[in-house]
Amino acid sequence: MAEAKKYPAPQGNPETTPFWEAAKQGKLLIKRCTACGEAHYFPRSICPFCFSDKTVWEESSGEGEIYTFSLMRKSATGPYAIGYVTLKEGPSLQTNFVDCDMASLKIGQKVKVVFRPTEGAPLPFFTVA
Repeated sequence: MAEAKKYPAPQGNPETTPFWEAAKQGKLLIKRCTACGEAHYFPRSICPFCFSDKTVWEESSGEGEIYTFSLMRKSATGPYAIGYVTLKEGPSLQTNFVDCDMASLKIGQKVKVVFRPTEGAPLPFFTVA
């Protein structure tokens, strides 16, 4: 039986503590600017659109679609895929795709967030919905 893949524990900071605490509960948080209304990811206190510091945490549905991806067929650990997912809420994020047939991934395909354990907070990845 294959040994489960081990992921490094994320290195958080006080600004991202709510994100990692929500991840422990299986929730994906994003930030939304209350000044311009834009949602953004990665979580940070300054809005990348209008530079306001009026941002709030918001729970994402964790659903989105593949914007683009790259399949790495040869590696020491076997094939894997990385890419960008555009969330229903608007932001795009870079991620790894897990628990799916890598050869059948397609741009525009619906995906959902899944969390993988680490020695700290779990890490968010995406799989086919």
